[in-house]
Amino acid sequence: MMRLLALCLVIWPFAVHARTEAAEQAQLAAAQLDTASALLESAQGARDRVRALTETIQAFETGLGAMREGLRQVAISEAQLTKKLQARDGEVAQLLGVLQSMGGAPSPTVLLHPDGPTGTARAGMLLGELTPALNAQADALRRDLENVQTLRALQTDAARRLQEGLTEIQKARTELNQAMANRTDLPKRFTEDPVRTAILIASTETLSGFASGLSEIAADEIEPAPVNLDGRIGDLSLPVQGLILRQANETDAAGVTRPGIIVATRPRAIATSPTAATIRYTGPLLDLGKVIILEPQAGTLFILAGLEVVYGQAGQVIASGTPIGLMAGVAENGGALSPNGDGTGTDRSETLYIEVRQDNIPQDPGDWFRTDKDG
Repeated sequence: MMRLLALCLVIWPFAVHARTEAAEQAQLAAAQLDTASALLESAQGARDRVRALTETIQAFETGLGAMREGLRQVAISEAQLTKKLQARDGEVAQLLGVLQSMGGAPSPTVLLHPDGPTGTARAGMLLGELTPALNAQADALRRDLENVQTLRALQTDAARRLQEGLTEIQKARTELNQAMANRTDLPKRFTEDPVRTAILIASTETLSGFASGLSEIAADEIEPAPVNLDGRIGDLSLPVQGLILRQANETDAAGVTRPGIIVATRPRAIATSPTAATIRYTGPLLDLGKVIILEPQAGTLFILAGLEVVYGQAGQVIASGTPIGLMAGVAENGGALSPNGDGTGTDRSETLYIEVRQDNIPQDPGDWFRTDKDG
């Protein structure tokens, strides 16, 4: 009997805490998705549709990440509570049996005790003390079972909201592609010479060699107003929301060591310029795939590789926060959820390589960007 009481006392606080925390997380994520949906609606008529759509996509990415985590926490809480209840089926059955027998009309023989009147009196006193506790724990058990049903319903609603958000973010990405294709208002610092560009690429064997020759592929260069990053170095936002997968100068599984960092992102994540900059190059380069090179200030280059879609043209001057591309990969779907996935970063299947060069000398991007925060 005492074991039954201890069982209910353990399960009930757990159920309250698990349901409350998981539910609050899912509800907060739902609110973030509602905000992103409202941003998408307002972006339709925004004067600067590119910036509005960029903010919308970033809001969706934040909300979807929170919704995934909230949905996983709900699933974990429901599974843990269900497992605890299933593991104690026998004891729960005993508790219900005792309560049923107590609830029936007692016969005179039920109240008799083998030790005679004294034993009967003692048993009656003990039963009188246990009855309120047993009723209270039965109510707790009922609430536990209701919690399981609530958590399951919450999973269904969160999964629906997640799928709606994924559909809307895809719509926002499509509209951003169109808006960037129609954009003609960006100033140009220089005009790219395609012949020189092709010669430089063909004759380059290293990133250092290509970086040193970038000035050769510019024609009619106009010196812009100087951009100075003094005071901002170390506080620049990463171009994408993600997790640092490999630090600078860490050797990967293939034995390759690079001076840049690798950021793990979700498929189709948006990349934005961390600061105002001139686009120095866009296109394939060496073994880095599709690359975009930004020049935020004289002698400084940000090299980003791993994008599938790249926005802008060499020579254009862009503002901080301007979209520069989308990551590769297949767009997310609501069914690809695992209670063990998000915290490990396994759903961030794409990688963005970021390298910083100052006067053509590689720098540690960790000294330039805020890399201690998850995206």
